[in-house]
Amino acid sequence: MAHDIVIRGGRLVDGTGKPSTEGDVAISDGRITGVGSVDGIAKREIDARGMTVTPGFIDVHTHFDAQIGWDPMLTPVSWHGVTTAMMGNCGVTFAPCRPHDRDTLAGMMETVEDIPKEAILGGLPWDWEDYGGYLDAIERLNPAINIAGLVGHSAVRYYVMGDRAVEGQPTPEERKQMAEVVAQSIDDGAIGFSTNRFAPHKGPDGKSIPGTFAEPEELHEIGRVVAERDALLQAVGIRPKGMRKLAAETKARALFSFGVFGPTPLAGRWFSHLLDRANPEGNDVTMCTHVRGSGFVLGMQSQIPPVKGTQWDALRAADFEGRMKMMRDPEACAALTAEARTQRRFSFLVRRVYYMGEGAQPEYAMHRRDNLAKMSGQANEHWSETFFRLARETNGKALFTLRLFSSNMPALANLIQNPKVLPGLGDAGAHVSQIMDAGWASFMLSHWVRETGTFSMEEAIRRMTSESARVMGLADRGVLAAGMRADVNVFDADQVAECHPEMVHDFPGGAPRFIQRAVGYKATLVNGEVSLIDGEHTGVRAGQVLRHANARRKPQVQAAAS
Repeated sequence: MAHDIVIRGGRLVDGTGKPSTEGDVAISDGRITGVGSVDGIAKREIDARGMTVTPGFIDVHTHFDAQIGWDPMLTPVSWHGVTTAMMGNCGVTFAPCRPHDRDTLAGMMETVEDIPKEAILGGLPWDWEDYGGYLDAIERLNPAINIAGLVGHSAVRYYVMGDRAVEGQPTPEERKQMAEVVAQSIDDGAIGFSTNRFAPHKGPDGKSIPGTFAEPEELHEIGRVVAERDALLQAVGIRPKGMRKLAAETKARALFSFGVFGPTPLAGRWFSHLLDRANPEGNDVTMCTHVRGSGFVLGMQSQIPPVKGTQWDALRAADFEGRMKMMRDPEACAALTAEARTQRRFSFLVRRVYYMGEGAQPEYAMHRRDNLAKMSGQANEHWSETFFRLARETNGKALFTLRLFSSNMPALANLIQNPKVLPGLGDAGAHVSQIMDAGWASFMLSHWVRETGTFSMEEAIRRMTSESARVMGLADRGVLAAGMRADVNVFDADQVAECHPEMVHDFPGGAPRFIQRAVGYKATLVNGEVSLIDGEHTGVRAGQVLRHANARRKPQVQAAAS
């Protein structure tokens, strides 16, 4: 029997959680046709001896809604084994949208997700009004990986209520209209609905985005049409208790994004307990959370610590070369340190700042006490002096993480072991010059599997593949089995890891963003096409727009290699 591709002799981790086996994977016409011992010839063979072979990873929390317009390769996640990404999280989407509201929705995405509005408006065709039309536009872009979308509450509310959407409450007729718009969006292909309840997510006017303070009746009416269609309800800013009530009222399959907070490991056990309580019989509530401490990336090439003063204002205003010139000027550094000594607020935050190090891979798992404050104390320096010295010694490459979320790794370990937790929350496509968590999949494999043994490879892969697919409602992906779509990873389990973040200026108009590459990936296949080989893209763009299983609106174009 002839095959398009055969992956030979790898350790097969099939995504179900079952023990791994040694064997082959055969692929033809974009689907897996055989798993185990495969006979016959192939047009192409991939030698996977000594490698691990898994389904492609699924990222359930991205904001690629805009970036897909100018970066169809969907970096950085496509460097980290992700073959399917869900966008439209947190209630902010570009559809539905009336033509005169385009600037408004682009402005919301800019202020909530740190994506330049000019890049949004100039990088997308904006030739749609309803959500199905938006998916049609995305299909025409031929993405490199599979994309699924949620329709956002903010866009739906603005579509129905106009300017009243920001602070007003809808009439009963408007609630009905919103539910109808969401129902139509799902019928046209959205795999669910997303809402924001996180007040700091604000629009250009400084007010929380539409839907943040919507009354329960509004969410319940929308949630019921979501449940009727077996679609997903995603939320941010709702605690486990709130998700329990929302899921029970609507009967919808629910996913919410949340972190763990608290100074002791017991905090993770407490949040895990709350998640258990959110899942009484009849509820299906899943949490998505970080796999490591998350927050702003600080350094000469990115964010400068928020210290007040004329010298610090000058440092922030300078470009990279100007900043490094100041770092090499002893008088300028002394003036900066003098101003920093008067700032007690950031001196407290210094205890949450961690150096990424100078090794081949960034250091993300340091104990919470091994912070910049401790480093500077050991060197008998003020924290700013340590910050400046490392900038000089690394020619400006030194980067630090200001851990604002999930800062306690032992607590996080206790939370993520709950079977209703999915790893991720990388926010790829958003906060692009501030945060870099898009390499979460590689960290999951390097830290939680290889270094700590918190997860077996089988369980980690199950959560990153078949369980994520189940939550999204994808029945044909996430498992290495005959008949399934051929999204596949081949990687070296002993080497896979994140590389250091890098600042580039490849957004439209030269706007900056962080990228982060990976090591250890031999190959990634998307719909049976080799998308990545030895860590580099092949140029093939075989991704598909994954519409809801019962969508009435069919894809307009087929994904193609280019």
